[in-house]
Amino acid sequence: MRLRHHTNLIILTVVTLTIPSLRADSPPVAKTEEKHPVNVCIVSGEHLQAGEIVTFVYKKTGNPDRVLRFCCHKCLAKFKNDPDRYLKKLDQLESANQSADKTGK
Repeated sequence: MRLRHHTNLIILTVVTLTIPSLRADSPPVAKTEEKHPVNVCIVSGEHLQAGEIVTFVYKKTGNPDRVLRFCCHKCLAKFKNDPDRYLKKLDQLESANQSADKTGK
């Protein structure tokens, strides 16, 4: 019985350490199917492709949460180093998309 308990504990530990979304130090990743206003990675400019998208919820006190999408985890790390730069870029892309929608382009 003790061996079975220890085996289960070891398996749980290994799974927790190997699956990034279960680790305490992992970035919060959201699963969302909502329509996103921008279909490119705000860091690399690469088109986002289903199955490879990294979704992250950016939280800043005093501001609403923002759901951001990246082409890879490296771009997410770059975003975290300078979020204001990339949020400004995202705002510009969203504004351009809204302007294009209003003019029918």
